[in-house]
Amino acid sequence: METGSLRISDIRPDFIYMMEQAVKAPSGHNTQPWLFRVQKDRIQILPDMSKSLPAVDPDNRELFISLGCATENLCIAAEAKGYAPLPVFSGSGEITVLLSEASMIKETSGLIEEISVRQTNRGIYSGEMIPSDQLSYLRNTPLEENISLHLWSKGEWEFDTLSSYIFAGNNRQMNDHLFKRELKSWMRFNKNHVRATSDGLSYAVFGAPNLPRLISETIMGSVLKVGIQNRGDKKKLDSSSHLALFALRTNTLPEWFALGRSLQRFLLRATEKNIAFAFLNQPCEVRDLSGLLAKDLSFTNEIPALILRLGYAKRKMPYSPRKSWRERLVP
Repeated sequence: METGSLRISDIRPDFIYMMEQAVKAPSGHNTQPWLFRVQKDRIQILPDMSKSLPAVDPDNRELFISLGCATENLCIAAEAKGYAPLPVFSGSGEITVLLSEASMIKETSGLIEEISVRQTNRGIYSGEMIPSDQLSYLRNTPLEENISLHLWSKGEWEFDTLSSYIFAGNNRQMNDHLFKRELKSWMRFNKNHVRATSDGLSYAVFGAPNLPRLISETIMGSVLKVGIQNRGDKKKLDSSSHLALFALRTNTLPEWFALGRSLQRFLLRATEKNIAFAFLNQPCEVRDLSGLLAKDLSFTNEIPALILRLGYAKRKMPYSPRKSWRERLVP
């Protein structure tokens, strides 16, 4: 069996399409921590550890969640092209998606069109509540083994509890010099900066104007303060309909990958229903807060891993930049 990647000229158009969808997955600080190796009957998705975030994600949990999201996109795209994808996760964190042509036409998930539409919307929402039938659709998202999902409406005590922990997480992170330095290193301060990197947190996704870098850097850096973050997040929470929390059982590497696949299905379903979402993972990223949160929610065998707010956006936000699959191909 070959161990190296095919030459670009030898890669099937279908496989190119699959990788084009995979790179549209979300990732922490938009680091895009995936690499691809392509062979005749498989695509490998490998972790790019140079994209790790030691301050906010010291155990690389969120990195491997992102790889799970990318894998799910790739599998959905493979099914849309008539393949039967079989993802295999190795103990070292590499994913091999075996790609055989399906022996019979399989009904696809219908979510392929949502991959290009999905976005994280960090804006203020409309305050409109999500109707019960759409909540049921989200609750029925197929989840991988040992992954659990909770949804709480604004006004429920769990929503208020999560909100208080989000504010506590801001207090920790905005007083953490290493966290802020890492965050700033992934901020992209104007259009030229975005074009030069094709990754990171673009000024545009925060609703900031395109200004000379020195000015933007000063403005965006000045908002990294506890009071400003908590006031902003309170407005965002007040405008939201629900909070979603994903939890794990054992907090192991295979579960992180499984959570990523489950999360991406959830996000694509939300996108299908025009439901906006944004991550508020602060309590899950501070270990002792995560433990206290689990206790306050009366969790016994669940570890909080991801938090999202849900609602209806007043407007679409600009999309985060992406590197091409060609730039992420390895021998």
